Amino acid sequence: MPPLLRNGIEMSEHNIFDTAIHALRTAGRLGSIDPTVVELLSAPKRIFEFRIPLRMDDGAVRFFTAWRVQYNDALGPCKDGTRIRPSLSLDEVKALAFFMTIKHAVAGIPGGGSKGGIQADPRQLSAWEFERLCRAYVRCLPSKGPWTDVPGADIGTNEQTMAWMLDEYEQIAGHHMPAAVNDKPPVLGGSLGGEAATARGVYHTLCAAAEDNGIEVAGAKVVIQGYGQVGSAAAELLHRAGAKVVAVSDVHGGILRDEGLDIPRLKEHVAETGSVVGFAGARPVSNEELFGVDCAILIPAAVQSVVHEGNADAVKARLIVEAANSPVTPAAEQALLARGVFIVPDVVANCGSALVCSFERTQGLTDEYWDLDTVNARLETRILGAYREAVATAQEAGTDSVRSGAWIKALRKIGKAVRLRGWG
Repeated sequence: MPPLLRNGIEMSEHNIFDTAIHALRTAGRLGSIDPTVVELLSAPKRIFEFRIPLRMDDGAVRFFTAWRVQYNDALGPCKDGTRIRPSLSLDEVKALAFFMTIKHAVAGIPGGGSKGGIQADPRQLSAWEFERLCRAYVRCLPSKGPWTDVPGADIGTNEQTMAWMLDEYEQIAGHHMPAAVNDKPPVLGGSLGGEAATARGVYHTLCAAAEDNGIEVAGAKVVIQGYGQVGSAAAELLHRAGAKVVAVSDVHGGILRDEGLDIPRLKEHVAETGSVVGFAGARPVSNEELFGVDCAILIPAAVQSVVHEGNADAVKARLIVEAANSPVTPAAEQALLARGVFIVPDVVANCGSALVCSFERTQGLTDEYWDLDTVNARLETRILGAYREAVATAQEAGTDSVRSGAWIKALRKIGKAVRLRGWG
């Protein structure tokens, strides 16, 4: 297959936006998608870039680069995450906005995809500086609101930051509007089940894929790369189901215990020390060595491109469930599929948060709030439906790639909306 080009330059599988474009073009070819739709989705609809001047506690002024990308809104208002980290790039924000566009279509959410963020390190800011930065971000957004673009949380943001952003929006608007911001605390109109939504979706799709591939979850060895909010919550769910989580890692390092880790005790250890490193009864393992651990199921739950051409051959898992965005590069996926490894792609596996954010907006607009059982039941039904549709579409297209199946399904929905709107 000839190299794929972006603006005349050969694309890199380690560039997350290039990876997104690769998935688009592959699905477009396999699914015979209208070339006009593929071209439309090859670039975002709108990109907002701005600099935030921030008065620091010592009186100095610093400037922070920020973005908001509204990738496509053919299916409805744009939404979700806001990422704050020092190495954030525009390509990363564009890719994440594109993935949100696909996730919403895959999950049957009548909404478009957006993403935003600030190039900053929250750890280097005081609490007051960080709050002022988050509030300034909302003020600088030129296009926002429940019927336009709804920011949510991501890396570097949480319920508290979204509470600040909601308050800033409402101060500007002059009235309460809980549906204007997602991932806020329930006391301010947020949805129950939001924090665990991504992990719960990963768990449900993992169980379905395991059954499809003859893997018994109870007793199965699982490796989790990335032990943050999503990875740790997924470990707890799997531990309760009887799986053996044998290895986990975070930014500080990894740990391994062949007999399975005591997840409740590990939770206490992480709360006390801030890392999985040094957990009693487990031996250290590097993040790279983690991928070669003997297991049935691998869950990459950290960042993009961690399973690549250089380490794909070491992967022993029969099932990979992508809790992170784009953790398996295109070359690695091709090699793994050739070996019979089944991959549940990110746009299906981790769309639980997108679903609950959609539920949150609905609850905020109607002023009717659901109990946790209702949220979890609706999440399970919707994400399993998305998984089944992706698998069926992949089979119809004659490919082993569930990723391509999901993208084909999404592109068909977006394409129909585009044609009905007269955009192409």
